[in-house]
Amino acid sequence: MEAYTSFASVYDQFMDNVPYVEWAEYLHSLMEEYQVRDGIVLDLGCGTGTMTELLAGYGYDMIGVDLSEEMLDAAIQKRNGSGHNILYLLQDMREFELYGTVRAVVSVCDSINYITETEDLEQVFRLVNNYLDPGGIFIFDLNTEYKYREIIGNRTIAEDREESSFIWENYYDEEEMVNEYDLTLFIKEDGGLSGENGEELFRRFRESHFQRAYTLENIKTILCNAGMEYVLAYDAFTRTPPHEKSERVYVVAREKGKII
Repeated sequence: MEAYTSFASVYDQFMDNVPYVEWAEYLHSLMEEYQVRDGIVLDLGCGTGTMTELLAGYGYDMIGVDLSEEMLDAAIQKRNGSGHNILYLLQDMREFELYGTVRAVVSVCDSINYITETEDLEQVFRLVNNYLDPGGIFIFDLNTEYKYREIIGNRTIAEDREESSFIWENYYDEEEMVNEYDLTLFIKEDGGLSGENGEELFRRFRESHFQRAYTLENIKTILCNAGMEYVLAYDAFTRTPPHEKSERVYVVAREKGKII
């Protein structure tokens, strides 16, 4: 089943507890530390464009790339409302193409975890290196092995809303380091449709998502193989190194010459 199809229509509803403004401030502060205060920035795996919009608000010329047409439709609606001049591209991050280089690439909300094969992740990093300006910065986040194993792995999470509900079942394979989550959605029918007795009707959708946990040592090796320079990593939203109970980490890497 293809991910982020039906879920796209209610994604922002269920993510309304995510402090995107604070996340954007943190990301912006990291970019400023590496003198990226303006210019073109690529948001890789941009989803519905919430972070893309916030970074555009800081004055960056934003490009958003995502594989889900439905998620990009939501992003374009936000762009129409904000008036920001954001270029959205429907592309697989493993094969993305740009018209030129960019000052920085960002990828957040665990988009990198969706790349479950090491060879594919190395190709993503090679492409990032290729499309960065000389010395350009790549900042991305990752859910950690600890989070999959101890926090969400083998748990069922459910949430009931007025317009939609979901059941999220997690299965973490410690040997493969892959987390599968099966998502069942119940979305209220549009147009005031109701059943024979006047009850509200909901349509059921199912999606399966897969994410892989990578150790920091894995990431360093893959970045090196892709021709990039690993700079540092932080426990998310801090300036301290990751620790054994970090649930999310931010990695900073740098362009180091073109090899593709």
